[in-house]
Amino acid sequence: MQKYNETIRKMNAGECLLIDGATATEMERRGVPQLKNAWNGGGAMSHPDILKDIHKSYILSGAKVVISNTFATCKHTLEDAEEVHNFEKLNANALKLAKAACSELGKEDVLVAGGISYWSFTGNHPSLFQLKSNISEQAQILAHSGAELLMLEMMVDIDRMLVTLQAALETNLPVWVGLSCHKNQNNQICLLNGEPLEKAVKSLTGTNVDLISIMHTDVDYVEECLEILSSEWTGLTGVYAHSGQMKDGDWTFNDVIGKEEYSRHVSSWIQRGVNLVGGCCGITTDHMHHISKEFF
Repeated sequence: MQKYNETIRKMNAGECLLIDGATATEMERRGVPQLKNAWNGGGAMSHPDILKDIHKSYILSGAKVVISNTFATCKHTLEDAEEVHNFEKLNANALKLAKAACSELGKEDVLVAGGISYWSFTGNHPSLFQLKSNISEQAQILAHSGAELLMLEMMVDIDRMLVTLQAALETNLPVWVGLSCHKNQNNQICLLNGEPLEKAVKSLTGTNVDLISIMHTDVDYVEECLEILSSEWTGLTGVYAHSGQMKDGDWTFNDVIGKEEYSRHVSSWIQRGVNLVGGCCGITTDHMHHISKEFF
């Protein structure tokens, strides 16, 4: 916990830290094949060297937190992909590859976060009871494989988010929460399922969460999200936005924001006082190298 506590101390002292950029879309960009219904969740087994090299690229850019490639390896996701027999191996290997990247570079000060999401690429969601069981299993595997915190990603509805949080906290690891937002037809900022962002943030008040991030959210919506977050949350805040969109199972890299423009957005977020910045889908190692040179 000493490393984690030092990270929290720095952010509480006003320092903004860099995290990594996208991992799954970066694997896609480098030619790693996808799993049907589990996107790029298979990379830890099919192309471990590429995955480890991606982690290393972000670490060499100055990332102080890297997230394991386990966004798409929840049990129900792998069931839809007919890969549930590799559930433990995919999660454990992905976490260990992120740890190995830090170790091989001698960057033992970098925190390795176990990424967890309940996102379904088929729309087949388990019951809340089954979801809690699935998340508990995944969280324990990540913890036993060396995760130093758990990063909940693409939390898009309140009920599933709170169940996921409860299961993750059972590991006794620190947990950070990532909320994914858009604008509804009334031009209001909400979670992707339509619930108001304010309500989601309020539901996390009093929980054992140190940091909330706005993540996998279009860059154009982040400022308004941060305005709401600052009015409802007194803890630490982060941003790792996305750019582009998925079409027919592939990310549209031709629509991705340029690294200079993304850097201008990052500058604005830093000026607002966010404690953590990085990138999500579509934001590449090139983007993060540029941001690192500009601000870190």
